[in-house]
Amino acid sequence: MVVSTPDLAYLLGRAQLVEGRVRELVAQRRAADPAPDDPFRGLYVSEETVEQLLSTTAIPLHPLHSDARTVLESDADAAEAAGTPLRLRRLARTAGLTPADVELLMVALLPDLDSRFERLYGYLNDDVTRRRASVGLALQLAGESAMTASTRARLEPSRPLVSRGLVVVEEPERPFLTRGLRVPDRVGAHLLGDDAPAAGLAGLIDEVGPYWAPVADQLGRALSAGVRLVHLRERVVGTGSAVAVAALSAASMGALTLDLTRLGGVAPNEAAALADLALREALLLGAGLVAGPIELLAESGAEPMHRLTAADIPVLLVGSTTWDPQWSTVSPLLADAPVLGGRERLALWERALGAHDPSLDPASLAVHLALGPGQVTKAVRAAEASARMTGGPVSADDLRRGVRAQNAAGLERLARRIVPEVAWADLVLAPTVTRGLKEVAARARHRDTVLTDWRMRRGGGRGHGVTALFAGDSGTGKTMSAEVIASDLGLDLYTVNLATVVDKYIGETEKNLERIFAEAGGVNAVLFFDEADAIFGKRSDVRDAHDRYANIESAYLLQRLETFDGLAILATNLRANIDDAFTRRLDAIIDFPEPTEELRRSLWQRCLAPPLPLGTDIDYDFLASSFDFAGGNIRSASTTAAYLAAADATPVGMLHLVAAVEQEYRKMGRLVLEREFGRYFSMIA
Repeated sequence: MVVSTPDLAYLLGRAQLVEGRVRELVAQRRAADPAPDDPFRGLYVSEETVEQLLSTTAIPLHPLHSDARTVLESDADAAEAAGTPLRLRRLARTAGLTPADVELLMVALLPDLDSRFERLYGYLNDDVTRRRASVGLALQLAGESAMTASTRARLEPSRPLVSRGLVVVEEPERPFLTRGLRVPDRVGAHLLGDDAPAAGLAGLIDEVGPYWAPVADQLGRALSAGVRLVHLRERVVGTGSAVAVAALSAASMGALTLDLTRLGGVAPNEAAALADLALREALLLGAGLVAGPIELLAESGAEPMHRLTAADIPVLLVGSTTWDPQWSTVSPLLADAPVLGGRERLALWERALGAHDPSLDPASLAVHLALGPGQVTKAVRAAEASARMTGGPVSADDLRRGVRAQNAAGLERLARRIVPEVAWADLVLAPTVTRGLKEVAARARHRDTVLTDWRMRRGGGRGHGVTALFAGDSGTGKTMSAEVIASDLGLDLYTVNLATVVDKYIGETEKNLERIFAEAGGVNAVLFFDEADAIFGKRSDVRDAHDRYANIESAYLLQRLETFDGLAILATNLRANIDDAFTRRLDAIIDFPEPTEELRRSLWQRCLAPPLPLGTDIDYDFLASSFDFAGGNIRSASTTAAYLAAADATPVGMLHLVAAVEQEYRKMGRLVLEREFGRYFSMIA
């Protein structure tokens, strides 16, 4: 075997020292064997096999002489002084292992380094089926007495070798000295130079870059001074983890970061096992552990939280909620991740976009989005992948797709997701309405600049969200306007019909709403509440229990909207039914009136446009002046006319449009009067 690194040379040198003690123990066994000619000895390992195994040298390093350990440790000291890390020594230091612990670890590891020792251990155990070192054999090979309590205690569950998962004591039902010792494969692989994580952690490990902020330097000083448990509360997903990574770097430590959203509702025992794996992995890497959102792990029970919070390595837990003292008997150092303002977000995007097309303006495309440092990097990578489909540079549309790819999917189970396909040019509204909509979009785009950079905080624990009310009759463009705002901001639109959220059972409505707001907190989207008067209605005098709980629902929603950090749009057909307490707290109220004749003409022209085939007899002036329709009705009638024309295999003409209007009248419950249809009345079948 050719040893190529001082690290591996030291490990195998320590293994050779154990081999020397194995040889000595075999010799003692032979000398003291009362029945060397026992015909049943072959049931264990024959003397010839032992001789053959001992004559094979699989770990040739230093010659075995009286000062072999001195030479080996001297070489190791020289290697570390030259800046070469030795994994076994580093692990011993970080895990708090004593010299006796290291000896026991090497004895247990030897069969994994050289298969000869499986049979040699079987020979020394007097049982060919027991091919790993027993506790008694390991103590003997380590030169320790099995009758000394302090020595035996090195292999108890509370001591570093076992509690940190470096050695597993198997077969607990057997007497202590005959229990087997095993070194987990991941530990052996690490000592041999392999840094691939344990299979159980592969799906949870996240690559997070550092985000430097004043709190990161402060936490770094605390970690350097011995603080081992930190809780970072974040308002934007990913910010806390990036700050935690920076804090560990400031303390000259690496970071192992876990994304606990990928746990997928594991059982408590599985969550505890994952916590142990994570702590051991961080220990092997000489790193601190960063995990979040921690509230998800807390849902798995007390045991996983106890494992993490009782660890001796630095553990930084990240979450969006306040630390719950019931999570642990250990009180963490509490800190808040910074709330990113417009300048900070712009710097993040400019750094992530790097040398991409200079025409990409993050200030208008993405600075207003609530993304953490890690999510910004992932969004740019997703945009780059999208651009590869066309073979061109990253475009604004690619960047918007990359941003949408960072949205969690949980909200789609509670609301209908709409990918915006319309823009400002598609709106046909009164100028005052359009101006109001653009003001709402501007609030959402510049809220970080105003509320964070300029410190225009509204107090009272309010969030950084924007809330608007769209009021108007059905079909006047409320939903389409919300979609246009979402498109302008590069967001998806999630529509929530509050009529389906309200539950007759006490407390269920609040639970439904809380689930929606909780999921929306991790999504960059416009939250659109349709039929808002179903729950935002005026509160009444309390005459019975139903009134009381209806008022509680309204009060809860009022408070929840105030703390919401996103963009919420409420739509109602009956503005007068909305409680005054809600309207006072809204950022904008926009009334959608019925369209004027001029607007109706524009709507008909917009709905009847190519690639729809059109006849030459369409009378837009007549359609606009005769039929007092809202935009939704005009769109519906135009679609009906298109179907009628397709059935006739002809372009859309007035015959189809008049028939479609007549159908729309009947849907609305209106009378079909000849004076309204005028000269086209005869076309009605």
